[in-house]
Amino acid sequence: MPLKRGEAQEGFVIERPNRQKASSKATKAITVLLLLVSAGLVTVITVGGWEALEGAKALQIAYIALYLVVAFFIARWSRGLLPVASALAIILLIFAGVSGPMWFDRDKIGFNDPALDENILGLLTFILVPVQLLVVAFAMRGFQQNWNVEVEKPAHGHDGAPQGSGAAQPA
Repeated sequence: MPLKRGEAQEGFVIERPNRQKASSKATKAITVLLLLVSAGLVTVITVGGWEALEGAKALQIAYIALYLVVAFFIARWSRGLLPVASALAIILLIFAGVSGPMWFDRDKIGFNDPALDENILGLLTFILVPVQLLVVAFAMRGFQQNWNVEVEKPAHGHDGAPQGSGAAQPA
């Protein structure tokens, strides 16, 4: 009977050595934290500027949801979503870089006032830019760390024989 993916043969266990490294754990934690910070910033900008937003409400809500889902799966060592997080971060970085100055331009007569001050919204939007650069950097660093590598090891010691039996097993 063929083995399923991620399943070890009888008497063997699957180890993921790259997930045990301190650098991999730190990269994962920082990437998840940056995604959560990004989702929080987009939430504050969306809620604070709801009255002034014109067509991007659905996009911003989608970004918040996507970032939360991606952060959840990366926290569970899903290496495949790291490039997705980078791509989403690049797109959000472009949107934030373009829309940041627009918040500061709203500080004139004739514009309706959002719930938060326009200058605060502009600052938060500009803060998104370096945060997204960090998301890209850490997500790509995590992708290079090969979290998906699996090694099959004997369950009972190093040579595959049960501990204390003294019998050598053929390879």
